[in-house]
Amino acid sequence: MIKTLIFDLDDTLIWDAKSIAMAFQKTCEYATKKMGVNPAELEHAVRQEARKLYATYETFSHTQNIGINPFEGLWGVFDDEGEEFQKMKEIIPGYQREAWIRGLKSLGIDDEAFGRELAEKFPRERKNHPFIYEETYEVLDRLKDNYQLVLLTNGSPSLQKIKLTISPEIPPYFEHIIVSGAFGKGKPDASIFQHVLDTCGIQADEALMIGDNLMTDILGSNRVGMKNVWINRENKAPSDEVKPTYEITNLNEIFPIIANLENR
Repeated sequence: MIKTLIFDLDDTLIWDAKSIAMAFQKTCEYATKKMGVNPAELEHAVRQEARKLYATYETFSHTQNIGINPFEGLWGVFDDEGEEFQKMKEIIPGYQREAWIRGLKSLGIDDEAFGRELAEKFPRERKNHPFIYEETYEVLDRLKDNYQLVLLTNGSPSLQKIKLTISPEIPPYFEHIIVSGAFGKGKPDASIFQHVLDTCGIQADEALMIGDNLMTDILGSNRVGMKNVWINRENKAPSDEVKPTYEITNLNEIFPIIANLENR
């Protein structure tokens, strides 16, 4: 019998990829007005430079362990407890500036001051555009009285807190909000899934994990014997190695799955 539903946050309940894309769009459009650059070319260049730079820092293995991607690095402050986060706090301002400065340079614009200006604009634009999937609240409303709801998200506590602060309707639905950066390991490590089970006082067969990422949400829950639902909105190709219990394209599709599990 399913007692607990565990939801991922980014690109499951909130549309983080769209928020990041909008922040890039607004920042690059501003650069177009000021410098005449092609906005799509600038976005592509900055994304490339950000990925390359991000992998060069000593904190890279920590960001992989916790699950913090390069584009979150472009707007987070990482003012969190722990030695690795404190290192990130020192590194991140320079990383943010350098990604935009190098992106501009690759388009033939050598202007450090303008790169810094764009680096400061991007986080503001990201915070101004919190997108939520249209079915998110409807689904959570239907579930909240019948199941224990838990949010399990990879990332730094400070950054995930900002995401939830700018989408304030989400946190009240959840009895527990577990962030990988506070726990010390990220999905797909089995230990964070076991931590959720221990926190909730349940067994793996009493929980259902719902998330968009095969390599974190689905792989990790598989490792502890938990059933899971892969929400595949983008029609991504399946994996030979990681098999979800169920696959859906919209969160509303979990209701027949839950009903089927209840009737077993």
